[in-house]
Order: sequence, then structure tokens, then C-alpha cells
Amino acid sequence: MSGKPVCVADFEHYAKTFLPKSVYDYYRSGADDQETLADNVAAFSRWKLYPRVLRDVSVMDLSTSVLGQKISMPVCVAATAMQRMAHPDGETATAKACHAMGTGMMLSSWATSSIEEVAEAAPGGLRWLQLYVYKDREVTKSLVKRAERAGYKGIFVTVDTPFLGRRIDDVRNKFQLPPHLRLKNFSSNNLDFSGRDFGEDSGLAVYVANAIDASVNWEDIKWLRGLTSLPIVAKGILRADDAKEAVKLGVDGILVSNHGARQLDGVPATIDILPEIVEAVEGKVEVFLDGGIRKGTDILKALALGAKAVFIGRPLIWGLVYQGEEGAKEVLQMLKEEFRLAMALTGCRTVKEIGRTLIRRHEVLLSKI
Repeated sequence: MSGKPVCVADFEHYAKTFLPKSVYDYYRSGADDQETLADNVAAFSRWKLYPRVLRDVSVMDLSTSVLGQKISMPVCVAATAMQRMAHPDGETATAKACHAMGTGMMLSSWATSSIEEVAEAAPGGLRWLQLYVYKDREVTKSLVKRAERAGYKGIFVTVDTPFLGRRIDDVRNKFQLPPHLRLKNFSSNNLDFSGRDFGEDSGLAVYVANAIDASVNWEDIKWLRGLTSLPIVAKGILRADDAKEAVKLGVDGILVSNHGARQLDGVPATIDILPEIVEAVEGKVEVFLDGGIRKGTDILKALALGAKAVFIGRPLIWGLVYQGEEGAKEVLQMLKEEFRLAMALTGCRTVKEIGRTLIRRHEVLLSKI
């Protein structure tokens, strides 16, 4: 890449050139034939914006809130594992970048920086913990309690991973965590991922099969709800009936997610399923979206369809590879400015003015011609 990045794709181009192939493939790839991976991005083009004009957008406010915490823009950072593969500072750089930009970071349980290290890196920052339900429930409980003590403001429990999706690139590469790194939240027990022989398979797939509880069910949401007073978000819901059940069991939010298209291939793009989930929860909880966000107009479309905020994963990683904390801030700033422009050009002065009238499905438009 020559010159300064001007879009998210430029950051990815740099990462592809710089990272070892197995690491780049781990971050980039999706499950099986990767149909959903491509569709997560392409689906945004199926939704067309209907701008309002002559609205006086000389003064604008991009701020909103997530689970009661104010943020400068409706763009947060999703949980992405093992960030020190992207940059030596990894998750601590991400935490600092998010704090500087006035937004929140979701920390992966499979981080290469610990819950406490990330909290110490940006003491005033907004953080949430992404959580898996382990076979050993005491491990899960310990992660929650550590997050509480370290000042995290919510738990995003992943509900779509009883087993790891079939990520063919990782199998081909026999993906392993580089030997100088480890999963820092598990350094005191036998659940670390580093320095182990996983044979001919993806090491992470074997690790998940050994550690994560495939029997996890709705009763575990009840158990988690009784374990903490922190807000709980169910991450990975794609069906209205599941969303309704989660609300019934006391979650505080739904993250519409297909795990970055890394679990089951052939599921809907998240932007396409978002309206169904928003309708199902009837305003009782906040709804968020991840998957495929690459531009400011993507953010606007998600909010127009009812998302309270969006979470980005891969774009943040590409920024880390590019320049650590500064690169992560550049990605967030780029998306913020693109979102500001999209708001202005659709006649929205505040996030509250973004609504369903701004957007229509392309197929619906064609039927009216």
C-alpha cells in the first residue's frame, strides 16, 4: 500500500502484506465456502437510502448510549481474539484507542491481554467482557467476577458456539497461537491455548471442543443472570423466537451476529435479519449489530433498521496491524467521519433522527418501477 489509508480496504491490504499467512487467514476467513462472509458485506448494498433535504445540518451530534453508558458515536469494537498476533500491544492498544475516541470495547475471553491489563491500560475507558460458557462453570464464574472487579460495564455472552465452525483456512494452516503468546485470562489453569499439540486440525477447534460446554442452553442464561448484576447481552442471535426467549429470561440486549460468518455458513447476513429481531423484542431491550460494517453508510443503515449501535471487528484488527493504537484510532476516526457525512447527507442532525423512513430494500424499490 502506498500513501495514507483512505478507506477500511486500504488497512486490510496493508495487513495482508504484513501478517504471516496463517494469522491473516485466521482474522480474515469465515466458515466453509464463506458465502455468508461475503454476504455480510454485500447485503448492505441491498438496502438503499432515501435522504431528506433542506434540514440544516450545520450542527450535529453523533453521540448515543449503550446499556446506559454514553459514547461519542454508535460505533463500538467487537470482541476479536488474540489481538497481540496483530500488534505487540494487542488489546491494550485497542482499549486506549477506544477510550481516546470516546467509545466502548468488548474484550474477548480469548484475549492475549488479561481482563486486568486491559482495564489498567485505559482506566477511564468503557469496557464489556465477551464470555463463553465453559464446561467448568467455576471458570466462567471467575471471568465474570474478575470483570466486575475491574470495572467492566456488561457481559456479552456468546450463544452460537457449542462447537467451533469449520474454518477451512485454519484447518489447512493447522492454526496455532504463536508460541510467544498465550490466552492471558487462563494462565493460571489448564485452559490456555499456547504451547500444545493439536495434531492436524485447527488448534482452536480442538481447544473449543475440549473446553466449551456443548450442552449450554437457556438454563445457563438464567444461571448467568443470577450470577451478576451487570447488564447481559446475548451475542449471536439470528431468530425472532430466540430473541423473545432471551428477553423473557432477563437479558438487557441482543447482539445480532453470525460470529463474523465464522460459525455456520449459509445463514443470513446480519443486516438482513436485523429488522426481524428489532420487531421481536418490541423495544424491551437494546439491539446491536455486527458483521460486514465497512463504511459510514453501513452504520447509518443499521441504525435506520433499529440497531442502537454497531460493533466492528476486522476493520479494527487491520488498524492495529497498520499502526497499533494510532492505527486503531485512525479506523475509528475514519468510520466516525464517514458516518457524520452520511448523517448530514440524509438530513439527520442527531442519532435520534435516524429512522426507518430513510431506508428501503432494493427489491421493494424495483417492484414499484
